[in-house]
Amino acid sequence: MRLKHKIAIVVGAGQTPGDTIGNGRATAILFAKHGAKVLVVDKHLDSAEETAAMIKRESGECHVLQADIRSETDCRNIAQTCTAHYGRIDILHNNVGIGAGDGGPTSLSEENWDRIFEVNLKGMFLTCKHVLPIMRDQGTGNIINISSVAAIASSGLLAYKASKAGVMAYTQSLANSGAGYGIRANCILPGLMNTPMAIEVYGPDDAEKKQQRIAQRDARVPLGRKMGTAWDVAYAALFLASDEAKFITGVNLPVDGGQSIQIG
Repeated sequence: MRLKHKIAIVVGAGQTPGDTIGNGRATAILFAKHGAKVLVVDKHLDSAEETAAMIKRESGECHVLQADIRSETDCRNIAQTCTAHYGRIDILHNNVGIGAGDGGPTSLSEENWDRIFEVNLKGMFLTCKHVLPIMRDQGTGNIINISSVAAIASSGLLAYKASKAGVMAYTQSLANSGAGYGIRANCILPGLMNTPMAIEVYGPDDAEKKQQRIAQRDARVPLGRKMGTAWDVAYAALFLASDEAKFITGVNLPVDGGQSIQIG
């Protein structure tokens, strides 16, 4: 098992309801399947508990915590709960991200700009802020942040793009400052994925529109003209979390079916 004896925090381990699985849930399940003990964190307790039930059905070990990463108190509690329950923190996987209410430079509201940045970038800053001292004391640690191909590709979603570009810059800074403490930090850039957050934007009576959205997104993917799944992101995270990647830090890893190679 690639993460045997590792302690992992997966922030955003719940998901939007839907027919498929989300990136955070898939990652939490896969980490546990490969031997990690996982702190399953989400703003929505019921969704986190659903993820935990899936982990336990496969004989994995986990603990559930409800937290809102916009709150520094909650982020401090994430780190404290993990160390109280498991004694250390080997992996922090930051998966939370939103884009609803985004728009172009003249239509995007100040409120939505602030909300998207607060969740997508400030939240990662706060979780890392309280996990890093523990990892420094250990002399080892591994942080994986989820950015997006939107950070480097053309996108009409201004705040989402800018905040995800900020995640890349922030992670690079973490990698630079963490190296002397034995801490690695890397980014995953998902492309077009068939996950509930991306697809479940229509009501139950709009099945035809949903299928059209899937077909349109599939057609934009160079590799096989089909979107990726949350498992593609989860397996990339598993590699970066494992000792197989022990000499890799500061990397921005696209998981996008070739979408990013079309830039230029």
